[in-house]
Amino acid sequence: MIETNPVLTRYWRGASVESIHRGAWVLTDSSATVLAGAGDPTQRVFGRSATKSFQALPLVESGAADAFHLPPQTLALALASHSGEPQHVASAAKTLELIGLGAEALQCGPQAPFGSAAGTQGRRITHNCSGKHAGFLAVSQHVGADPAKYLDPDGEVQMMVNQAVLEITGADPRAVSRAIDGCSAPTFRIPLQAQATGIARVANPETAGLDDHRRNACKRFTDAAAQFPELVAGSTNRICSDLLKVSKGRLFAKIGAEGVYLIGVVGCDRGLAIKIDDGNDRAFTPLIARLLQRFDLIEDSEVEALGKWASDVITNWDGLVVGRVELTEAVLG
Repeated sequence: MIETNPVLTRYWRGASVESIHRGAWVLTDSSATVLAGAGDPTQRVFGRSATKSFQALPLVESGAADAFHLPPQTLALALASHSGEPQHVASAAKTLELIGLGAEALQCGPQAPFGSAAGTQGRRITHNCSGKHAGFLAVSQHVGADPAKYLDPDGEVQMMVNQAVLEITGADPRAVSRAIDGCSAPTFRIPLQAQATGIARVANPETAGLDDHRRNACKRFTDAAAQFPELVAGSTNRICSDLLKVSKGRLFAKIGAEGVYLIGVVGCDRGLAIKIDDGNDRAFTPLIARLLQRFDLIEDSEVEALGKWASDVITNWDGLVVGRVELTEAVLG
């Protein structure tokens, strides 16, 4: 958290401000040029699940995806923080079947599906990161590493992931550190502008000048997300899937825990990274559409289709309007 980061959103209840959220955002292109932003773009933040597209690159680049004939659904799910719906479980199970392992090989921990009733028992395969872990296991099987050690930060699989993250973001290795994510995989603390650059490159590998091998991997992931947007998050109340659907895959969007959001704009050489200092993701949902509008990265019809994600109206459980979200000059420009 940077104490000098500006207020990005204010939440009003009636005629009074009830809450404020500080943070930073940065817009870059694939050459790492900072085009606009607010707050400190050099601050190092844990990307958490927003960086899954960086972490997934070895799944294709190692040859594992082709060796095991993994379908595009596997690639979409490797990017996902999914809701644990039957379609997500089926895709993860198919990946594990193709690589010759069972759900017991997953080390992401048990989690109940999103929206489950209280007391619902969680399973590893319904964990929101099970697709990412199945992808790691595929790499492990392909390179002949011990699948029991696929999360070892210094093991073969995670060192491949580490290298891919450094390369796609262009971050100075001295400015990158690792810790353990909620799913037990390593997570990366990277300057915010490097995360924006990374997602711009994944979404625009041709413009970024990536080699053929990486260009192919990036395109396969963005194509998979466009083809199966609901696998990337879920069928109900998931902003990532909705952004992918309304834009037909152009807005390659990914949420991360603790108020992180990344969007790569396919075909436009732009990457947007957002970090809310207090970690509350409600603060970035209304500003996403506004920032995309500000830089002509979204159509009016797409904003309308996003519905509540683009709304500044606060309603209560009975549908009564009780307040509003105010976007500050740090967002509006």
